[in-house]
Amino acid sequence: MASGFFAILDDIAALMDDVAVTSKLATQKTAGILGDDLAVNAEKATGFLSSRELPVLWAITKGSFINKLIILPIAFLLNAFFPLAIQYILVLGGLYLAFEGVEKVIEFLFHRSKKGHEVVEESVKEENAEDSEKAKIKSAIMTDFILSIEIVIIALGTVIQQEHPLLTQIITVTFVAFLATVGVYGIVALIVRMDDAGFKLIKKSNDKGFFSKLGHLLVMALPFVIKLLGVVGTVALILVSGGIFVHNIEYIHHLLPTWPSILKEFTFGAIGGLLAVILFTLSKKIYSLATRR
Repeated sequence: MASGFFAILDDIAALMDDVAVTSKLATQKTAGILGDDLAVNAEKATGFLSSRELPVLWAITKGSFINKLIILPIAFLLNAFFPLAIQYILVLGGLYLAFEGVEKVIEFLFHRSKKGHEVVEESVKEENAEDSEKAKIKSAIMTDFILSIEIVIIALGTVIQQEHPLLTQIITVTFVAFLATVGVYGIVALIVRMDDAGFKLIKKSNDKGFFSKLGHLLVMALPFVIKLLGVVGTVALILVSGGIFVHNIEYIHHLLPTWPSILKEFTFGAIGGLLAVILFTLSKKIYSLATRR
């Protein structure tokens, strides 16, 4: 009986060892997408009142955990019974990310100056801050959902290549998926609270010495960090979507073989996003005309 117990412990130790090694490989493979995930979600989690930043971030984090709980079992089932479906889901998700990225670029480039009545209308809309906050949270969770699919699929592909048993695959991919949420949103929380940390340093140092200067630096740096994250997040959306297209659409994969991969992915992400924006705009106008009649 004792030997059987120790045999079970030995099996568990071997399983954990396999999980640790495979998790390390899967994390390395997903490092790029995690960087993009951080940039995108940091940009989406900013722009709220200081008192609402952490509650909003917590709401997005909970949404991210729910996303993982939905995606993981579906990914395992599809991989077992219908692996081709994963490819189609990734491409559709890529179109959504490309749309979001290109739409932001278009809004920035062709943003017209607001007239008086538009400013009044916008201020009225901003009065309903709760609805605006909910809409932003919903958008952030949707973007996280697409990026989470990418993370789960890459991690799953890594463990499948290593030909590990099914239990090892499930534990490894689940661990990597939830580690991604904790890591990404933990760093985002630190970023959005930079100014609060700066004010505390200034207060504790009585606005004197090294810590006071560090505090002022943190406070002054936050707006620039947020703007930088906005730019990086938009570029990341386009790059991630382009990467999805290049790696999952056979025809695109073989196009422009001499181009650097990052330029190729950005180009196809931008093209895909532009087509998605055009399609969305046309559909919106057709729907508007149809409802008027």
